[in-house]
Amino acid sequence: MPPTHDPQLLKGVLSLLLLQLLAERESYGYEVVQRLHAIGLTDVLEGTVYPALARLEREGRLAAHLVPSTAGPARKYYLPTAAGYDALAAGAAQWLSLTTLVHGVLSRPVPTSPSKGS
Repeated sequence: MPPTHDPQLLKGVLSLLLLQLLAERESYGYEVVQRLHAIGLTDVLEGTVYPALARLEREGRLAAHLVPSTAGPARKYYLPTAAGYDALAAGAAQWLSLTTLVHGVLSRPVPTSPSKGS
């Protein structure tokens, strides 16, 4: 069974993940969900991704265009705007800095009880 991830932790980083995946290759919504699943985020659902894509588009961080499909209605493809690339660069730097600090603390052995203060 694949690991589950805390939805609150994912919520904080989902926009960055979407921007990164779309910077690598423009995609339509369901394809983005499949790409997230492929990297191990199998508990991220369409109902989470589509609103995040819409929000990033409203914020001007994503642009979208419709592409006709032979298997149904046209698909809405997304790619980052200049503002999206700026947000991705800044957000990735902040995330990596934060995770380095957090990793430094959480990678310590877990004590069996707190030590006494002086």
